[in-house]
Amino acid sequence: MASGEDHDKATCFWSLPFGFGLSFVMGLASGLIGGLAFVVGGLWLSPDLDTYSKPLKRWGLLQGLWWPYRKLIPHRSLFSHGPLIGTGLRLAYLMSWTGLLLMLLQPLGCPAPLSLAKALNEQLRLNPQPILAVLLGLEASVWLHLILDGDPLPAEWHRWRHR
Repeated sequence: MASGEDHDKATCFWSLPFGFGLSFVMGLASGLIGGLAFVVGGLWLSPDLDTYSKPLKRWGLLQGLWWPYRKLIPHRSLFSHGPLIGTGLRLAYLMSWTGLLLMLLQPLGCPAPLSLAKALNEQLRLNPQPILAVLLGLEASVWLHLILDGDPLPAEWHRWRHR
């Protein structure tokens, strides 16, 4: 299993080839967005947010937002380290906090969470490439994390395979 420093170095290194490769497939803007999302995914939205880790500490004063997640999600489980599932759950968790904040700030003129969700959905329909680039970058950084840990499949998947 790689150390936090090894994860960080690999994330920063592989974000460039990932973004470069993505730019050939999806265009320069999407390559830049995907490469940046790769860095954000590896340094701030890591599967290790379920432990007291470097990615958690990077949240600074906001690391308390991840306390419920850390208490509910077992480390290296399908829900923290599962491909697609872990990333999706962390994004949904973060979007829940964002929605709550928007609801609280709505009296001050912030948009309602539902109207923001509709705008995001419309943007996705009209121009899906930037959002797809973000999702690919985030998920690719998770795969790098899992490969560096030595076993890209969560423990639950091994139990299911042996039944």
